[in-house]
Amino acid sequence: MRPLAGRTALVTGAGRGIGRGCALALAEAGADVVAVSRSAAPAAEGMRSAACDVTDSARVRELIAGLPRLDVLVVAAGANVPEPLLDVSDEHLDALLALNVRAVFVTVQAAARRMVAAGGGAIVLISSQMGHVGAPRRSVYCTTKHAVEGLTKAAAVELAPHGVRVNAVAPTFVETPMTAGFLADARFRAEVESQIPLGRIGRVEDVTGAVLYLASDASALVTGTSLRVDGGWTAR
Repeated sequence: MRPLAGRTALVTGAGRGIGRGCALALAEAGADVVAVSRSAAPAAEGMRSAACDVTDSARVRELIAGLPRLDVLVVAAGANVPEPLLDVSDEHLDALLALNVRAVFVTVQAAARRMVAAGGGAIVLISSQMGHVGAPRRSVYCTTKHAVEGLTKAAAVELAPHGVRVNAVAPTFVETPMTAGFLADARFRAEVESQIPLGRIGRVEDVTGAVLYLASDASALVTGTSLRVDGGWTAR
């Protein structure tokens, strides 16, 4: 089955981790995928790469405006710098707000303009379980992901009359290059696993399945929601 055949999808953060997995999954589902990353992502069937720093608002708007069409947007670019709230520097605060909030907003806005003009589309934002709860050493990350959750709801309500759906996927800790350093600590890994009722760290394919659902017509009446792929973490 190729539920996205004939559609064009743009994925940010497509160079590695969840973003890369989403780009590959969307291409396998039949979409013509534009894989956006700081440096050109490795080539794959059904995918073309675009080098773009998503914090460069002008470049993002130019890239999206120049596409022949845009049916699906997946925003996966993001970062985290775990540290105690009292030690957060202005540099780290500004960098995470720029990437995890401002760049997300600008990308959604630019894509929404195209989709509204075309009469519809699907936007999926990669959030986090930390957009629903709090945690030590995650004050800035939680702030940014709560912002993403708010944007999801507000954009969904505003864009619904135009046929544009906006949803989020909120994963727990997932095995990616971004989390590899944290999860290499056996004590930290055991602590994380103890908080997940299903008892395991997430895998990229756990997230891509949720993204495919929200990007496809299978979720035609779903908008403004956050699909928590968290093994039950936030159910406690």
